Amino acid sequence: MIPDYSSRTLNDLSSLAGKRAVVTGGAQGIGAATVARLAEAGADVLVTDIDEAGAAAMATAVAKQTGRKVISTRIDIGDTSTIIAAADLCVEKLGGLDIWVNNAGIYPTTGPAIDAADDFIDRLMQINVRGNFACAREAARRMNGGVIVNLASTTGFRAAPGISAYVMSKHAVVGMTKSLALEFGPRNIRVVGVAPGPIDTPGVQDQLAPLKAAGLDVGARMSQTLLGRAGQADDIARVILFLASDMAAWITGEVVAVDAGSLAG
Repeated sequence: MIPDYSSRTLNDLSSLAGKRAVVTGGAQGIGAATVARLAEAGADVLVTDIDEAGAAAMATAVAKQTGRKVISTRIDIGDTSTIIAAADLCVEKLGGLDIWVNNAGIYPTTGPAIDAADDFIDRLMQINVRGNFACAREAARRMNGGVIVNLASTTGFRAAPGISAYVMSKHAVVGMTKSLALEFGPRNIRVVGVAPGPIDTPGVQDQLAPLKAAGLDVGARMSQTLLGRAGQADDIARVILFLASDMAAWITGEVVAVDAGSLAG
């Protein structure tokens, strides 16, 4: 049966009432903004992060702000056992699993590829690729229809010097998103991605600290977009909310660039 979305109001289509969501890396930055927006739209949310205290504080704040059931747990997406435990906790405490946002990842500046160490590359791929794959797999195993949102990057579509391993990992996330959409579509699970451009988050500021110390005007550099400003975490969270809702019910296998036009040039 073809769903009749045209008969539903915009408020209904954008609502996540009755949905149960997991957000990885939800203690700060894009993850925290996403937790807040999903809960505001009516979802109950499990906030996960390697920073257990930060995840708990975020859950408490969002629950108070929105009145939704927002809980937290520690997760290290490099450790599959914690992924399984988080997925099971969502089902147990929230009653099911409808939305999984793969936000957690690492994005260090690697320096010249010729100097990159194997253990560094292994860790990067373990988190950004294998860990996110495991999250998607465990989410799909527990979903009766739903949406998986993967956080890629504009570097998943183009090259950049000095961050070759990171670029490699984000190209993998783009490919994973498309492939999983093919596999999970018959299970009524949509798999979509978001590719942020330059976003001003605490993690990015930490990454750029050495460049700032060397005298680079990081704020000015990040603001060199077609819209004249760096992105904010909520710029990404709003797109994730759209993709997770029935407003995007016929979108799967796509990675949406949210980059103020940085890929246009």
